[in-house]
Amino acid sequence: MLAVMTLLVGGVIGFKLYGRHMMNVSLARQKPPPAIVATTEARELEWQPSLHAVGSFAATQGIVVSAQLDGAATRIAFEPGAAVEAGQLLVQQDISTETAQLDSAEAAAVLAGIALERAEQLRANGTNAPSDLDAAKAGAQQARAAVATIRSMIEKKTIRAPFAGRTGIRQVNLGQFLRSGAPVVSLQALDPIYFNFTLPQQNAASVQPGQSVTVTVDAWPGAAFRGTIGVVNPDVDPATRALQLQAALPNPDGRLQPGMFGAVEVQLPVQERRVTLPLSAIVYNPYGDAVYLVEKAKEGGDLVVRQQFITTGATRGDQVAILKGVAPGAVVVTAGQLKLRNGATVVVNNAVTPSDAAHPQPDHP
Repeated sequence: MLAVMTLLVGGVIGFKLYGRHMMNVSLARQKPPPAIVATTEARELEWQPSLHAVGSFAATQGIVVSAQLDGAATRIAFEPGAAVEAGQLLVQQDISTETAQLDSAEAAAVLAGIALERAEQLRANGTNAPSDLDAAKAGAQQARAAVATIRSMIEKKTIRAPFAGRTGIRQVNLGQFLRSGAPVVSLQALDPIYFNFTLPQQNAASVQPGQSVTVTVDAWPGAAFRGTIGVVNPDVDPATRALQLQAALPNPDGRLQPGMFGAVEVQLPVQERRVTLPLSAIVYNPYGDAVYLVEKAKEGGDLVVRQQFITTGATRGDQVAILKGVAPGAVVVTAGQLKLRNGATVVVNNAVTPSDAAHPQPDHP
């Protein structure tokens, strides 16, 4: 009985082990279904190197308009946030006293002028002393100076825009008494607008006035604002060893505002040949960046992938320059890399492909 039981148990165990072995052999012989991927061909294109930096916008002219003399505001002639022309009236202070003084001073100037003409006639006839003519000349000059002084006071109490620009928030109310130096309104000239940024000193030989720049800001995603470098500071900042630059950008719609933060790309005046791929083709790993190359299998007509480590360079738009690892004409996977392994079989479906534009534009700017 013991021998029979041993044989029976051994047979069951042997049958189980044999069945598992045959199942493993069957699974090993089965091939996984091919992965569906999108591909592109590596192209060698003209590549314009560029420098990247960050900076901020500044108005070409920007001030806080303020009162020069004490006086009450009798008229406010501007709207907050409106465009104004150079010389346009902003605020009129009370000039009633000065106006009366001006009438008196002008009358005195007229009388002094008449007295001077009379003194000159008498002196020509020799009927008065030279000192009388000198006194008449001095009196006329003093009268004219008094008129000019009062007119200057009236002009200072007539607050005008010193240049064309856009006003900010109004800081004065009708009837408010303004002390000398009291703020009235911010005035900023926004078209064109300046963009100030810095570059390391080793780039000093690569930048010069007139080079094109492209600025992007978070406030307007997808928009690119183009301008030119206007000023390269002749000295390097001794604290940071950085070169200070200023670019001018057209801003007719006022979307760019002083104080905004932005990223700038400076196009260098040289051309290079670079193999390029879409950014989506790169598989970023801690141990190195790689791509999957699509090749014919050694046996059969299937397509398989081979992982290839690469060295990447600069980027522009949706493109990245490949410095090492991919030759022109190579077929590279651009979508579906997460389900791939080295040597996996693939099927190509390029019905939908990732963007590969050097200067992508938003669908709805």
